[in-house]
Amino acid sequence: MHSLSRRLLVSVSVPLALFFGVMMVVLDTGFRALSERSLQELLDSQMVALIAAAEPQPAGGYAPALLGLESRLATPRSGLYAQIRSMRHQWRSPSTAGSAIDFGPLLEEGQRSLSYATFGHDRIAIESRGIHFTDDPHDTRSLTFSVAVSLSPYEEQLWGFRRRLFGWFSGLMLSLLLALAALLRWVLAPARRLEREIHEVEEGRSETLGGGYPRELRGVAANLNALLVGERKRVARYRDTLAVMRSTLSAESASSASALGAEIDRMTAIIEHQLKRAAASGGALLGQAPVEVAQVAGELRAALVRVYAGKDLAIELLIAPGSQFVGDRGDLLELLGNLLDNACKWCRSHVRVTVTVDERAGTRERLWIIVEDDGPGISEENRARILQRGVRTDENVPGYGLGLAMVHDTVDLYGGSLVIDSSPLGGARFSLRLPGR
Repeated sequence: MHSLSRRLLVSVSVPLALFFGVMMVVLDTGFRALSERSLQELLDSQMVALIAAAEPQPAGGYAPALLGLESRLATPRSGLYAQIRSMRHQWRSPSTAGSAIDFGPLLEEGQRSLSYATFGHDRIAIESRGIHFTDDPHDTRSLTFSVAVSLSPYEEQLWGFRRRLFGWFSGLMLSLLLALAALLRWVLAPARRLEREIHEVEEGRSETLGGGYPRELRGVAANLNALLVGERKRVARYRDTLAVMRSTLSAESASSASALGAEIDRMTAIIEHQLKRAAASGGALLGQAPVEVAQVAGELRAALVRVYAGKDLAIELLIAPGSQFVGDRGDLLELLGNLLDNACKWCRSHVRVTVTVDERAGTRERLWIIVEDDGPGISEENRARILQRGVRTDENVPGYGLGLAMVHDTVDLYGGSLVIDSSPLGGARFSLRLPGR
């Protein structure tokens, strides 16, 4: 997770979700306790009314006058039920008609119970009390009064409250996260702009960063601009110095012996390589304009065909239209020049250059260059050695062993990659990944 906005949103949303979850549990527990207390109060009030309305019956036992009780007791399956029992007699409210409710066992005087049962598809809560209902102290008989209430209205009310509670907190959390996302987008807009302008500089579409940054980023932008300008000046100074040194060395070598001239050429190549490493290491992509690969490859092909005119040489260019190298033109010229010169030197008659752009790859590996030939190839044990400076696989072939080492170092400094393997043509294949667009 590399986005600051995403990190902040996640870091806020997780504790926010936990907080809302805890609050929902607390509110749900409180609401459930309130519902249970309300249910208990209803059972108690109905129990008192039932006991107060109980009257002795001519046939024995006790029964209430329904006119003085809750009207639901006279309606079947109304959700309110009652019973008065003794050892020999029993009265049930008309609301229990059609179903047998188990109100539980008979209770002794002073006993109380609260239980739950099922009446059809309905869950009910049952409260029972044992009462000695006579003035005769020698009469040990007691009556059990029971009142039952359907739990469906309370459960529906509880689940309705839970759904509303979840909806409220979900909406509130979503609103807070959206507000936070909008706030973060506004706060981090300068940072995103800085990122975008740095990317434009890397791709060569801009030379410096813009202005107008807030105070916290103003110093960063100013220092980066100073670095960009300084690096361009340093690279230009290195190249100017190299041009002067090569001019001087060329003049000296023209008046000296051929052996001295060859040594001076070798020194020139080493100096150029080291200066290039120093220049490129300071920021190969900083402020560089994109270079058309097809143009550079065409120039090199024309030059190498003349150099190797004694060979029946065919250099095939398969370059995707619009392929561009983001970097210094001289670096691309040197990279392709060394690889093509090496391929032309060792091939029998065929050299092929393939260039494509992979937009899905990283910024520094979008350009894919493949140079291959139909020569003898490079053995696996020598593929790592030839990238070292001064190493040659065949000492009889002219050269200083610097070309491929310079290619490897330059590719590394651009943050790319270089792979050597076998080509379908029969020779060696060099695959480069470089910054491109």
